[in-house]
Amino acid sequence: GGISDVRRAVFPLLLFLFGFVLGLLCLFPIHTVSPKLDAAPLTASRAGEEPQPASEASTSGLLRAAARAAEALKAEDYETLGELVHPERGVTFTASSTVDPETDQNFTADEIRGLPEDPGQYLWGYEDGRGTPILLTMEEFVRQYIFSVDYTQAPEVGVDRVVLSGNALENVAQAYPGCRFVDLCYPERDPDLGGLDWCSLKLVFAPLEGQWRLVGLIHSQWTI
Repeated sequence: GGISDVRRAVFPLLLFLFGFVLGLLCLFPIHTVSPKLDAAPLTASRAGEEPQPASEASTSGLLRAAARAAEALKAEDYETLGELVHPERGVTFTASSTVDPETDQNFTADEIRGLPEDPGQYLWGYEDGRGTPILLTMEEFVRQYIFSVDYTQAPEVGVDRVVLSGNALENVAQAYPGCRFVDLCYPERDPDLGGLDWCSLKLVFAPLEGQWRLVGLIHSQWTI
């Protein structure tokens, strides 16, 4: 009876310690910032690597998904980008910081794969300060707004954190509840402009069956 009594006493303690460690893991990894996009944690998934579950603690998996999306945008590889898009929610494009589901354009994974062949012009929003309608094809919008600079080399990376903001409302967390995002930011590109040329791309992901799937692409820059 003595051994079974010891087992009964030790088992609840092990459960408690396991729960405590899990709690710590959930509390601390979320609002981390990686200083360089090309640092090791932000490389895309290597061949044969097991996908990590999209849990609260899988920041490394989130960063790998963001790196894959950024690399696909840079290469204009819309087949790969389409694979990352959420199969039910699609991906929503935001031209200027503030997400508005009523007016922002949303596309399915298949529409993203066929992006270069889509000749249609869409209204993406209105230019800051002038109010001119942004009427562009999908391909033009991606080149001129979403990936106007090489975000695979962004000097600052925020995880669930907006690196820089201007006068526009930054509502990514409110617009995408239950999701996580990576903010790829250039705080300045020309030193003579004193940061007035800053720009960023936020990639928003939702968990689905153990993987992070792309649901939002948000362009931000200095506003009047």
